[in-house]
Amino acid sequence: KLPLPHSHLLSPKLQIQQIPAAHPVYGTVMTINQGNPAAQEVLVDSWPEFKVVLTRPRREVALDDSDLYTNTYTVYYRDIGAYRALLASAGAVNWGQSFRILGNLLLIMSHPGVEGRGVQLSRETSNHSVIVLTNLMVLGPSHDSEVPLSSLTFGALLCCFLPPPRLDPAMRLSSLDVSHTDLLNETWSFGGNEKSRKYLAILIRHFPSICLLDAAGHPVSWIASYPFGAMGPAYTLHEHRQRGYMAMLGNLLAKRLHALGYPSYGYVDVENYPMQRVQESQGFQCLPNLWYFILHNPVPVKAPTLTPRPAPGTAPT
Repeated sequence: KLPLPHSHLLSPKLQIQQIPAAHPVYGTVMTINQGNPAAQEVLVDSWPEFKVVLTRPRREVALDDSDLYTNTYTVYYRDIGAYRALLASAGAVNWGQSFRILGNLLLIMSHPGVEGRGVQLSRETSNHSVIVLTNLMVLGPSHDSEVPLSSLTFGALLCCFLPPPRLDPAMRLSSLDVSHTDLLNETWSFGGNEKSRKYLAILIRHFPSICLLDAAGHPVSWIASYPFGAMGPAYTLHEHRQRGYMAMLGNLLAKRLHALGYPSYGYVDVENYPMQRVQESQGFQCLPNLWYFILHNPVPVKAPTLTPRPAPGTAPT
């Protein structure tokens, strides 16, 4: 494995920014290029003819062995053998920690590092892992995860076929503020604990977000973004739903991320049909293969699990 200067992966010649399967890696590289607030680093198997790219947290931030939020990896590979070799190499992945890896179905089914350590892979909770299923929503016309998407189509694709919402004159658009952290932690499907609260505060401080504030200055609908460039977490308070707020905010945040050089994509729970319809109405396509978060716990008795949970009396959006 080789540490790689992140700028090398931004070369237009590589075109990984146009391949949906590589969006999490490319989004992370873009974040590194813009100050690296999440303290990530990049590994490749070889250069310049690489076959696998892995991003991971730097050691100085990955100090808590039970922090599934901070300990996030993303991977993109062109050769499964090179992928297996990288995972098996010493020090590429810290198997003594709880962590999550973002990837698609092929990534999960061919995960030698997990299999070699006796971890059972399934769609349910096992002794060491939780598999969270999501749909990958990508702005573009193609359902083929290896077909490049032209950025020239962005303006035409990001058109909302839903009628624009009629806003109360007292409401206003804003970015999320760190004072909103508790609200996000209470409503996020993967929140509700101190580690998630810390992670959400980092997202709010360092990454693009947008929200709609009521007359009292309280958020009623919002979308944040992740260090790997995806949109989310997103939520609309129950009493403010069915008004088109999420479609409007998604449109605005996608444009903001695009202007910063990020790919336009997000993850949606497989059973969150309302959000899927909203994104499809804006030109987002659902890739055919499910995308997964591998949540690895080396010591299941001590390490926390991370499972979706709706806020009381509501459904995640």
